[in-house]
Amino acid sequence: MNHPTRFLLLAAASLTLGAASTVPQQPAKSDARADIARRLDIKPEEIRPAPVPGLYEVRSGSEVGYVSTDGRYYIDGDIFDMDSKENLTERTRLKGRLELLAGIPDADAIVFAPSGPVRYTLTVFTDVDCTFCRRMHQEMTELNGLGIRIRYLMYPRSGPDTESWRKAEAVWCSADRRDALTRAKRGEIVKAPKCETPVARDYAIGREIGLRGTPGIFTEQGEYLAGYMPAQQLFEYLSKSPTGGTVE
Repeated sequence: MNHPTRFLLLAAASLTLGAASTVPQQPAKSDARADIARRLDIKPEEIRPAPVPGLYEVRSGSEVGYVSTDGRYYIDGDIFDMDSKENLTERTRLKGRLELLAGIPDADAIVFAPSGPVRYTLTVFTDVDCTFCRRMHQEMTELNGLGIRIRYLMYPRSGPDTESWRKAEAVWCSADRRDALTRAKRGEIVKAPKCETPVARDYAIGREIGLRGTPGIFTEQGEYLAGYMPAQQLFEYLSKSPTGGTVE
């Protein structure tokens, strides 16, 4: 179950129990974070004052919600600053994504790097059987030529104990993972001895990070680009976006 759904269900259950109680309500505590954390099954440190007075911001991974400071009301939605036009909720999501992705070293990814200078590094959740993932991979030479470095994480959308999942594991267990991934994306059958893989971890992080499909592309600043873009279009976007990447 993803975090927004979990938050909403827990919040709804909490409110239902509160409404059903015949005990008169007590005055709200000045700091209800410990109680809110207990209700939502999260850590107290994941609750902090929101940009809007009267609300706490609740973040777990990259998922963000808001709770009234008395712990009674849960709000699922984004907060915008009408003066600056900035999505304050998305800014918090960026931090959560960065924390999750920072915990994945290159040794736990399949990396395709340019032979020359790296201008941008993208972390991409990919599925061997995804049509648009295959199209993106066909452009790897062009992507690398544009200075774009790709860190692949395995995200078989069909889930555990499926053919796509087993293909992802076979790729990871191959002696040459980059070659195996390329062959698998061409539709070839990749065989490899069983080994310990990060597929389950990548899949869990993808769900926690709010992945909505593959390829799921994340910039070095945590921006989420949902879906395939042709190599040149992707490069132009990164060049113009303030969160596109860091030029090295």
